[in-house]
Amino acid sequence: MAQNPPFRRVLIANRGEIAVRVARGLRELGIESVAVHSDVDARCAHVLQADHAVPLGGNTAAESYLDVGKILAAARRSGAEAIHPGYGFLSENSRFVRAVHDAGLVFIGPNATAMDRLGGKKAAREEAIAAGVPVIPGTEQDEGDAALVAAAQRIGLPVMVKASAGGGGRGMRLVEREQDLAEAVAAGRREAKASFGDDRMIVERAVFPARHVEIQLIGDRHGHVVSLHERECSVQRRHQKVLEEAPSAVVDEDLRRRMGECAVALARRVGYDNAGTAEFLLDDQGRFYFLEVNTRLQVEHPVTELVTGVDLVHLQVHVAAGGRLEDLLAGKDLRPRGHAIEARLCAESPENGYIPAAGLLRLVREPEGPGIRVDSGVYTGWEVPPFYDSMLAKLVVWAPDRATACARLSQALRDTVYLGIPTNVDFVRRIVDDTAFRSARLRTDMLQLRPELAAGPQEGPEDLALAAAVLCQAVAPRSGGGGGGNGAAARSGSTAVWNDLAGFRLFEGVR
Repeated sequence: MAQNPPFRRVLIANRGEIAVRVARGLRELGIESVAVHSDVDARCAHVLQADHAVPLGGNTAAESYLDVGKILAAARRSGAEAIHPGYGFLSENSRFVRAVHDAGLVFIGPNATAMDRLGGKKAAREEAIAAGVPVIPGTEQDEGDAALVAAAQRIGLPVMVKASAGGGGRGMRLVEREQDLAEAVAAGRREAKASFGDDRMIVERAVFPARHVEIQLIGDRHGHVVSLHERECSVQRRHQKVLEEAPSAVVDEDLRRRMGECAVALARRVGYDNAGTAEFLLDDQGRFYFLEVNTRLQVEHPVTELVTGVDLVHLQVHVAAGGRLEDLLAGKDLRPRGHAIEARLCAESPENGYIPAAGLLRLVREPEGPGIRVDSGVYTGWEVPPFYDSMLAKLVVWAPDRATACARLSQALRDTVYLGIPTNVDFVRRIVDDTAFRSARLRTDMLQLRPELAAGPQEGPEDLALAAAVLCQAVAPRSGGGGGGNGAAARSGSTAVWNDLAGFRLFEGVR
């Protein structure tokens, strides 16, 4: 139990693996955690891991995790003093940040002003230019479709047409032919409006071949900002990351210093505090260009933690409570040590166009061993709902060098089993075993150029896993149907997670 924890109780405004990970970090600091959940998530892993839980009602994100009123009511009902947003959902919503402060609570994340100044691609690009950070040639001014088409013609094709708000590849189009410009701008605008409620667009020159390299930042409320160095996230499908690693195999000490200085200068310019990530494209000549800032904790934060020895959730909490980085990081050697790689394990079928999957997990077996970390949000007998992001878990490995880390990750993926629904485990293993990945010849369009990696055969689990699955099916009662983890396997207590609920208390639902 930590001495003098900065908060007594913190509400986690999220679900799944990130909520489990934050709850673990809070427990290590001696802080009680409060989970919130939709109806279908009543038996989700994050609810079982937390000290307290508040049902929000509804099933969709809009009915639950995106409902600011319900989140704040849950915080009041549970007696929480602060809110940690995780990533996704409300984590980058400056209106939510202000509402949290107006409710007399602490938001464990950046301040709303910094979020506004960096949250959109247009605003972030303007701030980067003012801070002297190199940006991709383009325009952040949107004066209508015709003006954007004309700007693209001036910049020179190929170009990227991007939504100013949001991320995840939504509203983004690569345009290589002039005759496709008008439709790309119109289609991107429609998608941006539907996804983010904001149809403003920007146009930038397409940089390829390129690598995606980002800098992890942490700032405090006293004007200090520190770079925790780079992560490489070049293996992507449809602009969404699949594998992430730290450090990058192509970033030397000089480039690391220059990228870190640019990221810190931008953060200081806007008064940034708490965790954030500045993302860059790195071309084949070693030139880097600013992309955007993610004003939250990143999915891939574990690889930074493993190579620096810093717990980012602990830092987030202490900074939000007013702590100084010079004290929190005193005596720490932050230079990267060894190599870490993270694989995002998702309920989806890469062999069938990455179609997301839902359904009962009849057997979950996640790897263990030296240098292996699994941030998981699932267990045997839980039913994966269709309403949210498809990620089940993050498999992270550390080793003294990249080659050993690759070998360790490959074996760990072979030891990973999720029976009952399609997953991308075999797809990720094919990437890790590919010669180009092993030799670090990475680029953002790698998977687009190598469709056979996604189309390869789905390999079955090992004999031991099959035997366990047969045994599980033989002894477990039939599933009673219905979503939300209420299947028979979960009700029968077939998973050990139900055996450790001491101190758990369910608060009344939020109306």
